[in-house]
Formats: sequence, structure tokens, C-alpha cells
Amino acid sequence: MIEKVTLPDEVVAIFDTAPSLIIADTITDLEKLACGTQQNHEWQVSYTLPSGRTIVEANVVRVKNGISANYTEPYMRRRDPDCMFIADKLPSDKPLFKEQFDFSFDNLRRETFDWLASQPLAAFIFEMGQPGTGGFALAVCPANAGFFAFGLGLLQGVIDLKNLEAPIKPTTILYVAPPFRHTHFGGKQVVVHNRIGIHEIFSYNLYPGPSAKKGVYGALINIGAHQGWVTAHCSAVQVVTPYDNIVTFMHEGASGGGKSELLQQPHRLPDGRLLVGKNIVTNEERYIEIQRTCDLHPVCDDMGLCHPDFQDTNGKLFLMDAEDGWFVRVNHITSYGTDHDIERLSIHPGRSLLFLNIDAATGSTALIWEHIADEPGKPCPNPRVIIPRNIVPNVVSGKVAVDIRSFGVRTPPCTANQPSYGILGLLHILPPALAWLWRLVAPRGYSNPSIVGGGELESEGVGSYWPFATGRRVDQANLLLRQFQQTPRTRYILIPNQYVGAWETGFVPQWLARDYLARRGHARFLSDQLIPARSLLLGYALKSMRIEGTMIPPCLLQVNMQPEVGSVAYDEGACQLRQFFHEQLKTFLVPDLDAVGRQIIECCLSDGSVYDYEQFLGLSDE
Repeated sequence: MIEKVTLPDEVVAIFDTAPSLIIADTITDLEKLACGTQQNHEWQVSYTLPSGRTIVEANVVRVKNGISANYTEPYMRRRDPDCMFIADKLPSDKPLFKEQFDFSFDNLRRETFDWLASQPLAAFIFEMGQPGTGGFALAVCPANAGFFAFGLGLLQGVIDLKNLEAPIKPTTILYVAPPFRHTHFGGKQVVVHNRIGIHEIFSYNLYPGPSAKKGVYGALINIGAHQGWVTAHCSAVQVVTPYDNIVTFMHEGASGGGKSELLQQPHRLPDGRLLVGKNIVTNEERYIEIQRTCDLHPVCDDMGLCHPDFQDTNGKLFLMDAEDGWFVRVNHITSYGTDHDIERLSIHPGRSLLFLNIDAATGSTALIWEHIADEPGKPCPNPRVIIPRNIVPNVVSGKVAVDIRSFGVRTPPCTANQPSYGILGLLHILPPALAWLWRLVAPRGYSNPSIVGGGELESEGVGSYWPFATGRRVDQANLLLRQFQQTPRTRYILIPNQYVGAWETGFVPQWLARDYLARRGHARFLSDQLIPARSLLLGYALKSMRIEGTMIPPCLLQVNMQPEVGSVAYDEGACQLRQFFHEQLKTFLVPDLDAVGRQIIECCLSDGSVYDYEQFLGLSDE
């Protein structure tokens, strides 16, 4: 059926020369290859280097609920945030291959093609984003890395070539060549983008994060940059309250910022209460009882396609899911009963899933709380399961209008003895202009479990999707600004996770804010309900919050009120945040920045107040 696909001559030559070629038409075809053959129940993904040394990349086993793969190196169990390089000559602010390495990419490209031509191969076609938006893509993988192809197929879908009515031409090709990680890149994860008409992605490693997921994401971002739209780094959910009110939330942020958690019910204690937080100084614990939380209808888990064809004239942002499967992190699920929904879904999925960094034996049931150890006594911080979206209960297909657009930040503890930027209250309301600035600086945040390395306060980059974008920073800033200008009826909030001052909270602030705002519906806050936050970058803080009759302590809404923090430590944290914003925002002051965007940034650099931000990107009266 490959004759229905118009391929470059180089790909045709690879396919003609390879010892064998399997063209997959279904996800089942790829699952059969995950352990080498359908008959195998376990498989070792290994490669012999030119030196004669054999490298084992991963151990793969068949389990009752799918495929479980584990990398032999702890480094390979998380995404390296600095793995992308650009090989072409198109405009880009990303590291260029020719400047980073002392050898020619043209030669490496040829070597990669020669190596692929010497291997048994598996290939398949998928469509990026939604039909008619991202174009068709081709994946070319060594057949012995079938688990990687299976994961890619779960994430992006598989096109059945037998059902094609007309020939297609891929606009993106993903080449997978794992040995080059060792022969050319010192064992590091490297993904090279080469935009030469066809967008080529060369994945020189087998962790799906940088390539099968974020590499494809980068190709979508590149298409949107040329056509004037954004694929947001976000999750989205329709929240249905006990009173049948429906409010749609979109949650953005760096990896680890709470996107998957937006789709989860609050984690309750055995007696049904919620642990709001534990004070790390006094060991005091606070609880809340909510008899019934809201029902959740998930829309997307990580990538929201905000295409102009989805928009209408109601002034809200519309989006659709850009993926076929969700790459769900489960490090917070450490025992049975933590999250009944995802536990039930992963144990009895109805179709095979891919588990990564989960300790599972051949023929067993992979359990998402059994995390593989990076070293004795240290569990891997990034266990994952890829779940097809069409088996998620109550999943929403089609476009949705966003009522509330939130941004999540991983915050460290802040105390009088150790001041930090962990000064965010449980919920902040942001003017649109300030919300845009948060998306420019996009803090990666504290103790990020999803990536390799990283300090406590670093930028994930514009939109929080910058690590995956191939072009220019300013172009994405302008696209986001235009999106904000065109959607005045969408509201903006800021939510911390992990810590609120001296209180260890995990993702409880996000869950409480979601339930609270959903119950309020579309009602505007009155002037006496909000107060300008003590930090100029945090918009408005709430004076009070009541959920189902229970008051949230004011010290969780305004961190400077916590005795363990106080105003002095708070102001030191605010200074850290201010310095970070100023450092990051100055990089956007280039000639091509939109004039309104320049004014907003200059407002921040001049220490503008929340009222100053209100003059930009004004809200509608509704």
C-alpha cells in the first residue's frame, strides 16, 4: 500500500535497500512488533556499535494490559530539555547543529540513511493535529525498536493506507536511529530538525518525549507559525458542577506544571477528606470536606490545537485535542487507591497501553504505582503510561470554548529562614496582559519530575512550548498576543502547585481552584472580593474563598499572612520573581515585537501595578 504515498527518492532508496520492511496499517500491527515478533513475550533492544561494543537501550516485556518498556540508563527515563538542534538555514533562535558539533550534518544525514537502509524497518503514516491542519507524517523506525513505534502510534494515530481514496504526500518525516546517540553524541539525547520543504526530524534516542511527542509537536508549531495559529501546551477539561453548571478550563505550564492533574479528581484520604496541606515548620495539617466534587469531561492532556477554523465570534478561545493518545505521568501515584480513575483505566484498559519506567514482569499486570528504581531506594521520578484518548471516560471530541485559562507553576517552600519565589497564593486572578507575560517567561519551576537537570527557577520559554519550537521566539510571542487580543471573554488565573508558602500542598490548589471557580460559573468577581497581590507580578489575590460552606484560610490566599513566612521573606521571594521576569522579558525586546507587546513588557520593567496592566487587552463586560 506504500504506493499510495508520494515519498522522497531518499526514502524510496532506504525502503528498497533495507533487509525487510513492515508497513503498519493499524496500532495492532505496531504492538506485534513491540517485542520483536508477536510470539515473543520479552525483548532486549540492543545495537552493536562499529567499535564492537553492544549497547542495550531498553528491556521490553508483554504484560496483560499492554507493553512495558524500561530503559537501562536512568538518564534516558526523562526528557533532556536541551536536546533540540536545527540543521537548516531557516530563521531560528534555537542552537544550530553546525555551531554545536564539529562535524557536518549533511554527512550525518547520509550516514543515518545508510544505517537505516541496513536495518529491518517498520514504518507507518499518521496525521498530525486534526484532519486538515497538520498534514501527514511518515515514521521510519528500526523494527527491533517496535515499542517506540508502538508508543508513537498510540500518541499520534496510525493511518490505514488501504482506506486512502487518493495518494498523499507527507509533510513531515521522523527518522529513528538510536546508535548515533553513542557514536556521535556522547550518549546524550539529540533530536535534529531539518526544515527543507519536508520537515525532517532525526531522533537519535528512544525516549518518546523529545521526538515521538515533542518532536511532532515542534512540526505542528512550525506549521502554525507560518499560518498564524498556535498549538498550546495545555490540558483542557469541561467541569460539570453538582448544579449542572458547565465551565471549561484550559491549563498551561511547563512540564510538571499540572496539566495531567487538571483532568484528575482530587486525591482523597480514606475517610473522604482532602488534605489541603501540611505546614513544614509546625507540622500542622489542614483538611477540607467536600461531599461531592465536580464531574470532569476531559478534552486534551498536553496539546491544544487553537486553529482559526475552530474560532467563532463569541470572543472566547476555542481548541481541540491535537493528539490521539496521552503521555500521562504517574509519579504521584505511589500506592493503590491514590487515583481510582486512572488506576482502573490502566489495569483494565480494554486495549493495550505502553508503560514506561514501570517495574513489571513478563505476563504480569503493569501497575502504575510500581515505579522502577533509578538506584536503590530512589524511584524514577518520571513513570509514564500512554493512554489512547478514545478509551478515557467522558472524553470530549470536537472543539470547546475556553472560559478560564490557567497557568500552573511548580513552587518551592518559602519560609522566613529560606525565602523563595514560593509566594503564590492558592489562586490569583490575572489581567490578560499580565497573563501573557507569564506565558513569555513560563517558569519551569521547582523539582520538575519530567526533565533531566534544571534549576529551581528557569524558563521553559515562550508559551511553555518553546523547547519544542524550531523558529523564532518573537514570532511565538506575537502569535500568543494576537490570540489574547482576539479572545477577550476568556478569563485568566495563576495557580501554584507543590507549596504555598510554608504549606506543602501538591496539586490541591489546582483542584480546589477548579471546583471553586466552576461553582461560581461565569460570575465576575466584585471589587471587594479581590485585593492587589503584594507582588506586582501576581495580579489579584482573593480576600476569601468558600467552597461548599468551608472557608479556605486567608494565609493560603495571601502568603505574606503566614507567620512562618511574613512580609520580609515574601518580599525577598517577590524580588526573586521580579528579577527573573526582567531577565527573561528583555530578550523579547527586538524590532519585530508587536507594539502593544512592547508596551506591556515595558510596563513590567517599570514595575507597573495590576491597574496598569488593566489598560492593555481589556476584558469584555460579560
